[in-house]
Amino acid sequence: MKLTSHQYGKSRVRVMKVLRDGATHTIKELDVSVSLSGDFESSYTSGDNSEVVATDTMKNTVNALAHQHLGLETERFAITLAEHFTTKYPQVERTVVETSERVWQRMEIAGMPHPHSFSSQGNARPFTRAVATAGGCGVQSGIADLLILKSSGSGFSDFPRCEYTTLPETMERIMATSLRAVWDWSDEPADYNAANATILAALLAPFAENFSPSVQTTLFQMAESALAVCPHISQVHLAAPNKHCLLVNLTPFGIENRNELFVPTDEPHGQIEATVARA
Repeated sequence: MKLTSHQYGKSRVRVMKVLRDGATHTIKELDVSVSLSGDFESSYTSGDNSEVVATDTMKNTVNALAHQHLGLETERFAITLAEHFTTKYPQVERTVVETSERVWQRMEIAGMPHPHSFSSQGNARPFTRAVATAGGCGVQSGIADLLILKSSGSGFSDFPRCEYTTLPETMERIMATSLRAVWDWSDEPADYNAANATILAALLAPFAENFSPSVQTTLFQMAESALAVCPHISQVHLAAPNKHCLLVNLTPFGIENRNELFVPTDEPHGQIEATVARA
């Protein structure tokens, strides 16, 4: 028998840090995962733990380095954490650090931002992925579970039809998805948070402003827009599972439904994905 691949690590390390600027606080909450690969084969094949970095040590390292290094920009912390394991332990050939963030937004009380009270709304979660090897560290950023919807400006027509096709053509429909977007950094921006905000705004503009003849077309336009505004990223990957909104048939009741009443459904759903890179 031959061990063909292996990796191990610590997942779901929960970290919350209060960043203090005088009386004004900012909350940073991350779910962190660390995965190591390298010279660990003997721990699988012969029970030899002499090279194994304990997963409890990984958890403690996440906490210690978060206390020292975690700030407003998650990417810099992820890079620091990934490079730590790859440089500290010679048996580690590759470290993958993945983070998912719960965003806490500052409350406004009587029209004024409160210095230390927050709320968390929606399911969208920014994330990062840092992969460190002896050759360097690559970084990705993105957002998952971002619910976006447009109630007009979307259609789907001129597709092939066969004996199993029942979908009607339309030039007016609801377009909705739970978007996952990932972008690869080719070099370091001055401020990851500012760059991420610019990229996200650029992604959403074509979705909202352009007529969509298909989800495929819209994904390409969204990725093009993101690459145009940020020279520090090399490619964008988008995944858009359809959140279908099906027109309710009200004709049995003598009612004409003029694209007003729909049944929102999650499954089955279309799954459209695209990766767009610089030429």
